Amino acid sequence: MQTQEQTIFQLILHGGNGRSYAMEAIAAAKQGEFAEAHRLLERAGAELQAAHELQTALLQQEAGGQSTVVTLLMVHAQDHLMTAMTVKELASEFIELYERITP
Repeated sequence: MQTQEQTIFQLILHGGNGRSYAMEAIAAAKQGEFAEAHRLLERAGAELQAAHELQTALLQQEAGGQSTVVTLLMVHAQDHLMTAMTVKELASEFIELYERITP
């Protein structure tokens, strides 16, 4: 079983990976490489799903009576993850727009 700190670092890792893939997807769409953009967006989604599963496990532990210590590192991880999720959602919109305006 992972420690809470290890879980937090995994949240940061997967959130960061998801954000990076989403940004790469936007760059690919900007170059007209739509298949690659969609592939990268899927990878972003997989990373964020992994982070979401970790987050859900923490929530389930707390609901089961095991308190979660809220540290600055935990706050950072949650912020990192939520920002990454927003970037992925926006990347999807950007890709759709690039597809519409590309002849």
